[in-house]
Amino acid sequence: MIQKKRVSDSYTEQIQILLSQHINGRKRLFGGILMEWIDVVAAVTARRHSGRDVTTAAVDQLVFKRPAHVNDTVILTGRITYVGRSSMEVRVDTFVETLGGERELINRAYVVLVALDEQDQPAEVPRLVLETNEEKAEWEAGKKRSLLRMQRRQENY
Repeated sequence: MIQKKRVSDSYTEQIQILLSQHINGRKRLFGGILMEWIDVVAAVTARRHSGRDVTTAAVDQLVFKRPAHVNDTVILTGRITYVGRSSMEVRVDTFVETLGGERELINRAYVVLVALDEQDQPAEVPRLVLETNEEKAEWEAGKKRSLLRMQRRQENY
């Protein structure tokens, strides 16, 4: 029987304080640094869900909504949104948190990762138990994104 896991079972959060080495020439968070952090959060989330090593297969969407600056507190959160046989889609949201604790979304990314067995071959992942309306809506959107990715692969797009 295939194991099932809840979205909350693999939820991941990473917190950073932006330092000068994270900043680009425009005095903003360097996009490449953020992409590295997103990949790590997505991988940890997928590892927690699958119980396996994983590899990143695609960054489906990466939307920069606003900049972050030196000394900002940056929070990245990861949650599984959709699973296939061996693949998992992870939504990573990035926020700047004020000293008062308020969060403003600055980036959203969807990352697809594949679980690997001991021979580095794709391995089956647990099904996803959807408990909230938000999780169900993300699942439906993830299903659409998965079909679009499949269509793009078929069309070499």
